[in-house]
Amino acid sequence: MVVSYIGISSLNCSCFPPRLCFAKRKQSAVSAAMSDDPISDWILSEGNATQITRTSPIGGGCINNARRYDTDAGSFFVKTNRGIGPSMFEGEALGLGAMYETRTIRVPRPFKVGPLPTGGSYIIMEFIDFGASRGNQSVLGRKLAEMHKAGKSEQGFGFDVDNTIGSTPQINSWTSDWIEFYGKHRLGYQLKLILDQYGDSTIYQKGKRLVKNMAPLFQNIVIEPCLLHGDLWSGNISSDKNGEPVILDPACYYGHNEAEFGMSWCAGFGGSFYNAYFEVMPKQPGFEKRREIYLLYHYLNHYNLFGSSYRSSAMSIIDDYLLMLGV
Repeated sequence: MVVSYIGISSLNCSCFPPRLCFAKRKQSAVSAAMSDDPISDWILSEGNATQITRTSPIGGGCINNARRYDTDAGSFFVKTNRGIGPSMFEGEALGLGAMYETRTIRVPRPFKVGPLPTGGSYIIMEFIDFGASRGNQSVLGRKLAEMHKAGKSEQGFGFDVDNTIGSTPQINSWTSDWIEFYGKHRLGYQLKLILDQYGDSTIYQKGKRLVKNMAPLFQNIVIEPCLLHGDLWSGNISSDKNGEPVILDPACYYGHNEAEFGMSWCAGFGGSFYNAYFEVMPKQPGFEKRREIYLLYHYLNHYNLFGSSYRSSAMSIIDDYLLMLGV
């Protein structure tokens, strides 16, 4: 989704426990009043800092506000949103935590999610000091494939919680069948939002016809539930000071690994990226025919978020598939 914060960071976080801490949702009025600044309170207690030396804004986002907190124990990256409760950041943090635990590609390590006393929510995470470039494409491809190979689910396709793709809800109900999951919770959900928001019955009806008839695109392949970043475009890809790739701001779920390339139209993946990726996760028959079915989800989401300028791209993909499938 082409809206994101631009993170930056670096903290030696070996002193922190590997599990993310969520603030308790229910608390008494007395305990709630005890902390007017839960972010600083956490940094100065569980964050092992004794002094916050500086805070500074970080630009780049149009959904959340972002700040860097410098302390005598290192730096932290903090995002806040004054209008949305903790559920959005909880979904992001669980995704970051799941990717972190694969020990494959670097991600900002999440530390704490909680509500703000005046409304809204926050997330505290590792601050990674970014390098001057997005890093080596082949290394990115290899490490992303390693994450897909390592991160598997025995529960099927979905995720432990619903999350967001940009600011659009992303439904992650566990489903045993990938075609059913993708048709219902990805394409179907976006199409219904378009119908409700814009009254666009043409794209809705044609899109639903595609969903009903897209099974032949997935014949003779093995589809495993791989851990996906879910929103991998250029703004969510960077590198650290050592040149190692970093991915951030995810919309994680377990899905077909090819779905990870759904934002490739805005990611700049080159031949070296794909060559390195497929050395670890071999390309399956029909890959080229399926590429645009995964672009479609993100074009539909951009139509919902930003309006009709994305309609023609989505409609073109739908029409091409209906022609290809003869339906």
